[in-house]
Amino acid sequence: MSGAVLVAVAAAVGNLLQGWDNATIAGAVLYIKREFKLESEPTVEGLIVAMSLIGATLITTFSGAIADWLGRRPLLIISSVLYFISGLVMLWSPNVYVLLFARLLDGFGIGLSVTLVPVYISETAPPEIRGLLNTLPQFSGSGGMFMSYCMVFGMSLMQSPSWRLMLGVLSVPSLVYFALTVFFLPESPRWLVSKGRMLEAKQVLQRLRGREDVSGEMALLVEGLGVGAETSIEEYIIGPDNEIMDDDQDPSGEKDQIKLYGPEEGLSWIARPVTRQSTVGLVSRHGSMASRSGLVDPLVTLFGSVHEKLPEAGSMRSMLFPHFGSMFSVGGGNQPRQEEWDEESLAREGEEYVSDAAAGDSDDNLHSPLISRQTTSLEKELGPPPHGSLSSMRHGSTTQEPVSSMGIGGGWQLAWKWSEREGKDGKKEGGFKRIYLHQESVPGSVRGSLVSIPGVDATPDGEVIQAAALVSQPALYSEDLMKQHTVGPAMVHPSEVAAKGPSWGDLFEPGVKHALAVGVGLQILQQFSGINGVLYYTPQILDQAGVGVLLSNLGLSSSSASLLISAITTLLMLPAIAVAMRLMDVSGRRTLLLTTIPILILSLVILVLGSLVDMGSVVNASISTVSVILYFCFFVMGFGPVPNILCAEIFPTRVRGLCIAICALTFWIGDIIVTYTLPVMLKSIGLAGVFGLYAIVCLISWVFVFIKVPETKGMPLEVITEFFSVGAKQTADTKKN
Repeated sequence: MSGAVLVAVAAAVGNLLQGWDNATIAGAVLYIKREFKLESEPTVEGLIVAMSLIGATLITTFSGAIADWLGRRPLLIISSVLYFISGLVMLWSPNVYVLLFARLLDGFGIGLSVTLVPVYISETAPPEIRGLLNTLPQFSGSGGMFMSYCMVFGMSLMQSPSWRLMLGVLSVPSLVYFALTVFFLPESPRWLVSKGRMLEAKQVLQRLRGREDVSGEMALLVEGLGVGAETSIEEYIIGPDNEIMDDDQDPSGEKDQIKLYGPEEGLSWIARPVTRQSTVGLVSRHGSMASRSGLVDPLVTLFGSVHEKLPEAGSMRSMLFPHFGSMFSVGGGNQPRQEEWDEESLAREGEEYVSDAAAGDSDDNLHSPLISRQTTSLEKELGPPPHGSLSSMRHGSTTQEPVSSMGIGGGWQLAWKWSEREGKDGKKEGGFKRIYLHQESVPGSVRGSLVSIPGVDATPDGEVIQAAALVSQPALYSEDLMKQHTVGPAMVHPSEVAAKGPSWGDLFEPGVKHALAVGVGLQILQQFSGINGVLYYTPQILDQAGVGVLLSNLGLSSSSASLLISAITTLLMLPAIAVAMRLMDVSGRRTLLLTTIPILILSLVILVLGSLVDMGSVVNASISTVSVILYFCFFVMGFGPVPNILCAEIFPTRVRGLCIAICALTFWIGDIIVTYTLPVMLKSIGLAGVFGLYAIVCLISWVFVFIKVPETKGMPLEVITEFFSVGAKQTADTKKN
């Protein structure tokens, strides 16, 4: 855990530099205008400020594809280098043209860090604290603004303030960022897996999680490469394994069971599919009243059903569905110990499983006992398995189709079940169903009725667990294919998947399209919700409150007073972001948006009334000041960080870089449009009209979140993308019917 936290803090320094730069140019432009005599040339002045936006927009266009090709870490290193070089050039800047070039380089660095830091943190963080860690960029960005305003304010008190020094100081923290990216930040384990570099990914995960056993999460990352296949939602009952079977018991009851091995010797549990509908199953098939009436996207209800029906803490959950680690180590019976498997893996390393992506890189972790099952009829026909094949992993289990289960975070478990049938040519075909299990709460009255399932005896207190499961349909393969692919449950070597690379066609898969609609919609609405307008007019509003007059009476110039006001404003935002960090994984992303956006609407409405109704200068100024502070604080709690967090969570690994670049490009284009249309709107509809328009956009945003945005807290990234795939297809089927 500490490893993941430290890595996220180091990565978030990139956003600190972005906030630092934004605040520095806001103060330095006051002095740039004087030196280059730009008072009569507002276009050039605006271009100096906006050049970083232009650079960020340009680099974002290519960043996604390059990040999927080169990796996340190299682009973060390049970002730190661009920050450093731009700072040195701004420190030199003999004329406006050189300054514009430096601002362009600075924009390139900003674009890379803002786009990739949320992705990097999402791909390295544990599901349970991913929201908290991904709020760090918002906190560090605001912290950078505060430190920069303090620095520029201090320099403004000098007899002849130097704007070159103000801008050039950026090189100092960028050197720190460069050192962190080169010597401390590892590559994203999900990206490494997508390139077939399995051993590197395993080592990075061990460092991030602080433990040796990461086989469950490694298997999850491999399975995540195949998101988008046919997936269904099933229900299982999980209870203690009945080791003594009745003679007259129907053996067919064993057909679809999954065996989960406990951490103690001889302790195991059985999961069996049931006909009783779970909460998730009911929602996925029928939907709630809201979704059936067309008010709420069925996908939102599907995600919500998981979070609303979480079991209470304690009881069997702490033993069966742990938050961290793989409680279900493959053990018990005559099964080899993990150490023996590791030795076997090391013996195989370098023989025939060397990755195509990196010399000396081995798939040894995929030969660890991820699967535990009996020999299938297909394998019997094939005869002795090739060395290192799946069938050589384990034989002799006490049940027909037992499968190992692995903790993958957030109370989710990953398991597989073998499935086979006779093909058209009479040959046997088989494949593995990937199963994501999640425990549901079961009322006490229901528990008793579930105990009578054949083969599952009740414990004295009737402890039986009901679990929902995402089950992928197996990609059936013939005998020949089985001989070719012997690396693990994913059935396809990750480097083969990576060789295809992301394609534009992947963006038209139902789940990816649905996720893009959510991500792009949030980015557009965030930009048009008024943050730029309120930021632009904060000094003016606070000056009307008398703060500017008070500060000028203290002997401060108007420029210094304006900078100090801005510093105070950003300081007030930091505690609000800290609260959001705590709530992001408790209340959730969706809940934070639904509760904070109404405060934004109220604040904007009060600002409109303050502009239209004359209640006296002191009252008007005081109300406006409180409204601005409320707007800022609640914006950075919800609408500020959540869109970037969600965009980094909802896309499959193979196209995450491409999709996040599309969302980031939407963000920057929206930023440019809002910034440049604000003066025009002020002339046409006035300040009250602008704030009124922002309030309407916030209202639309709340409706959009309520209808389209699901809750993703605590869920592994691969499970989130599976849900999007399932939900999108069900939505399409509903429309057809």
